[in-house]
Amino acid sequence: MRLNESSIERLPEMDMFRDNGCSSHPSCLTCPLPRCRYDDPGWLQREERENRDAEVLRLKVRHQLSVDQLANKFGVSTRTVHRILRRGGPEHLVA
Repeated sequence: MRLNESSIERLPEMDMFRDNGCSSHPSCLTCPLPRCRYDDPGWLQREERENRDAEVLRLKVRHQLSVDQLANKFGVSTRTVHRILRRGGPEHLVA
């Protein structure tokens, strides 16, 4: 590196890169996520919430769990379960 060359101007190949991953996956280079959680921090939370909501709807239909049972199972309030069920609508409640 030249003395007047800033670290921003260097190519990534010129830096030591420690692939420590994140809380989602132990390695960035082999991560199965379609987007990096650091590129869009809210993306992963939205994805996890959508997966949780789909599972709430599935369990409600398949196993006929009560709102209280669903709230306890997913660690959310009964109001959150009601919101999920309302948002899911009848078209999502097929077995």
